[in-house]
Amino acid sequence: MTTHTKNPKTDSFTYHFETSKSAEEMCKLLLDVRQWWVGFYEETITGESKKLNDEFTFLAGNGMHFTRMKLITLEPSSRIEWIVTESKLTFLSDPEEWIDTTISFDIKSKGPKTEITFTHRGLVPQIECYNNCSTAWTEYLNAFKKIVNEPITA
Repeated sequence: MTTHTKNPKTDSFTYHFETSKSAEEMCKLLLDVRQWWVGFYEETITGESKKLNDEFTFLAGNGMHFTRMKLITLEPSSRIEWIVTESKLTFLSDPEEWIDTTISFDIKSKGPKTEITFTHRGLVPQIECYNNCSTAWTEYLNAFKKIVNEPITA
């Protein structure tokens, strides 16, 4: 297993963006992980993430990435957080590197905009997965940001 020191306030991977969608709309979209964690690596998501303690699995890359997540924080229109309870990232020397890391979205209304902050606590530069995983998170979140900021056409 990889040994590293986690400082969640300074080392975790974060990503920020704004949207004109309301905090309520964003919370609903983010709880439906099939809305934002798909589209690049033949992802399969099973299970639910709608209420506390719901669990889902994420499988991608022809089995190279498997994780099980549990919804541990749900503050409607404010904060969503999952903990990784099981991990098998076969492309790493420590395939369980994500276990006990957390993935969260903080949602804040700022006038006509809503600010979204994604954080993967425990995804730190000192671990093997950091470069590949932070790049993948950026791909997923850039695509999601584009979708939520596109005008609706009739």
